[in-house]
Amino acid sequence: MAQIKVPTLGESVTEATVAQWLKKEGDVVAADEPIVELETDKVTLEVNAPSAGVLVSIGVKSGETVGVGAILGEIANDAGAKPSAPAAAAPAPAATQAAAPAPAKTEEHKLSPAVQKMTADNAINPASVEGTGKDGRITKGDVINHIETARAPNAVTSAVQAAPRAIGPREERVKMTRLRQRIAQRLKEAQNNAAMLTTFNEVDMTAVMELRNLYKDQFEKKHGVKLGFMSFFVKAAVNALKELPAVNAEISGDEIIYKNYYDIGVAVSTPQGLVVPVVRDCEEKSMATIESEIGALGLRARDGKITLEEMTGGTFTITNGGVFGSLMSTPILNPPQSGILGMHKIQQRPMVMPDGSIKARPMMYLALSYDHRIIDGREAVTFLVRIKDALEDPQRLLLDI
Repeated sequence: MAQIKVPTLGESVTEATVAQWLKKEGDVVAADEPIVELETDKVTLEVNAPSAGVLVSIGVKSGETVGVGAILGEIANDAGAKPSAPAAAAPAPAATQAAAPAPAKTEEHKLSPAVQKMTADNAINPASVEGTGKDGRITKGDVINHIETARAPNAVTSAVQAAPRAIGPREERVKMTRLRQRIAQRLKEAQNNAAMLTTFNEVDMTAVMELRNLYKDQFEKKHGVKLGFMSFFVKAAVNALKELPAVNAEISGDEIIYKNYYDIGVAVSTPQGLVVPVVRDCEEKSMATIESEIGALGLRARDGKITLEEMTGGTFTITNGGVFGSLMSTPILNPPQSGILGMHKIQQRPMVMPDGSIKARPMMYLALSYDHRIIDGREAVTFLVRIKDALEDPQRLLLDI
């Protein structure tokens, strides 16, 4: 009998939700065949069968929360094998149950490492926290709610306000996925923890579009990948970051950490939510390599195959709302990064040329949101000007000037 266990989920991730079983009890499975999907607050990952056989037991249903190492089910090598008996003892008679004293919460519901750390850091007695997890287990959200309730001036009023409202006959209540909860948490953290400001500029995309149209067929034939706009922006961002290192840095306590490498996050919209895979060492890569990696990462993200490692360690982020028709926006920082560049829709607008004539030009608004604690207005404005200069004269990118 082989047990299906929750694998290591990544740095700082201790719990996951069973998203769906890809097999049902009685199904024959092959070794390393995907058998169940788990959803963490960062990614969705598949758990493969540890051996070939028959799935004889599913121990955790979809929607339930599990910790690292938890047993999800069992596979028998023999098709006629029976699932192992549950470890829990048979229930005692009702009278006996009523007379037995309730065990202490900390003994009955083991705490995950993350919950242990949170309760210890905030000097909280776990017995005072109401658990909402499986079988009354205390989750990180329970500890956070406990802290917020304790800080509220009127705990009773706060509890009433936090209670879920009744829904009408034409409404539907759906629990947020872990990824959506994590997105919401990180966006709110960015607003709370950074002195966030946004500065704008606009770029004439004529030169980039002409260069792209001129060489796109040769580029695709030689490199096997289409020449898009994103590689131009990544290269322009790297050049600007080299000149203005504060935009590529982060704050750590009372110190600034300057990054002497350029790992650019590229925001990708997926059915599950927005994720930001990272293209590593962009200063060393060609535009063809950058386009290829962005395409591969985006495909894996949309298919739910992106890994935690592919989304960690970025130094700066680029997001393109223009693909959805956005004309202008103020992107939110991706902590702990200090800057994010927003691209927008290319739109023909009348522009006054140097000779005084008026011509229709393909224009794009650019937005740089930045942490004003580390980046001054002069640096932010200069950064966008450097992006504009590089894109309006793309030969600069080829010559690295």
